[in-house]
Parts: sequence; structure tokens; C-alpha cells
Amino acid sequence: MAVTDPGTPSNAPRDTLSPAEATRGLMRRALKASLATLENSTGHPYASLVTIATDVDGTPLLLISTLALHTKNLLADGRASLLFDGTDATGDPLAGGRVTLMGRAQKSERATARGRFLARQPYAAGYADFPDFAFYELVPERAHYIGGFGRIVDLDPGDLLVDVSDAASLVAGHDDIVAHMNEDHAAANALYATVLAGAPSGPWSMTGIDPEGFDLVCDGMTARLNFDNRVTSPDDARRELVALVARARERQPIR
Repeated sequence: MAVTDPGTPSNAPRDTLSPAEATRGLMRRALKASLATLENSTGHPYASLVTIATDVDGTPLLLISTLALHTKNLLADGRASLLFDGTDATGDPLAGGRVTLMGRAQKSERATARGRFLARQPYAAGYADFPDFAFYELVPERAHYIGGFGRIVDLDPGDLLVDVSDAASLVAGHDDIVAHMNEDHAAANALYATVLAGAPSGPWSMTGIDPEGFDLVCDGMTARLNFDNRVTSPDDARRELVALVARARERQPIR
């Protein structure tokens, strides 16, 4: 289950978001995606299910094994696509949002890849250091977004990724910010998720922060909240997080 925050323009319902905003939100909220590779022996498309995370700039991250057919395919031909499914179990699934991201997969050398992925997929820590596993990233070349009937848009990499060239201090402090929020401000995480994002109660934890917003998870559910102002440093992040928790407290029902 993925939930969104209707509280601010950037967290508005899907049909009021631009295709680029909706696509970035879909990718950020995803815990899994369908990976399509080209089978090495025949050239046929091969689809598989993978767990997913995103780096600070939004690049999709994978943790895959060389024993898996999709990895063997990628080592022979890096062209691949990921389908992010934002539909739900109600109504006509074809009326829901989804995006196919096309690009080239490669081993990730990003310093943040491991931390971002394992925060999102903590069970993967049990095999992340196995010699056959490695972190990969899909470098986007284009995307095809479908937001329901009649809302179909092709997107470029600039629509999919967030510029982090001015956010070096945020990236450097990323893990400390997330750890601090989870260790010292669990109640704030719960307010973000339940009051602002409309999610059920539970032990919500933050998994990542970026210039546009931050991500939360709880028992297979995800939530994404966007900031009112762009964040490029830990001080910026603190101001925006404090403002959001104040807003959540104002909206919290009186008991």
C-alpha cells in the first residue's frame, strides 16, 4: 500500500500533479518493480520482479545476484526497463497511474546506494554482502507515464531526476538525519504519515530524504511527503521537518 500527502500543492492528488511530479512520486514510493531485460541466449524480453529503492537524486537502485537470469542478461546487454505500478485493488487498474522507465543498468559506485537501499529494504542486509550480490542502478534515458485514460506522456531524464549539485551537505548528512529522525523523533514520523499522508497508524520510520521531500515505510506500506521549499542542507531539512510536524499537530484531531 502506498499513500500520498494531499496537504500541499506538491503533495496533491495525482490528477493535479504534473506528469513529471507524479512519476517521481511513483518511483519514490515503490518497494518493488517489474524489471525487463533482454535474454542473452534468444533476445526475447524477460520480465522479473525486483525490490527497489531510489538514490537521493531519484535514480532507481537494485540489489541483484549474478546467479539470477536478469543479472546475466544485464551483464551481456545493459538495456533494461522498470515498470512502477501505482494502481490499487479498487476499480479498473488501467485507470491508475504507472510509469515505464527505460535506460541502462550498471553496477552502482554511489556512496549512498547501500544505505539508501537497506533502509528501504532492511531484510536485504542478510544477503547484501554475499559475493554474488551487488548494487546496480538504472540510468534513465526516457520514461513513458500513464496517469489514466487519455493522460499519457513521454518524459526525459531531466523530468525524472532531482538536481543535487547544490545539495552536497544534505547528501553528506543524509544518514545522520534519517537516523536522528528514527531514533529521536518517531512520534513526528507517525504524525507525518498518519495526519499529513493519511496513512494507518503504525511504527513509521524514515528511509530517505532528498531536496524535494522524504520517504516513510511501515509494515509494507509507504508514504511520501514533499517539502514546501527545496532542501539542500541539514539546516534546511530541519526547518522543513519542523514546519511539517507543526502543521500535522495543527491538523491532528482533538481528543
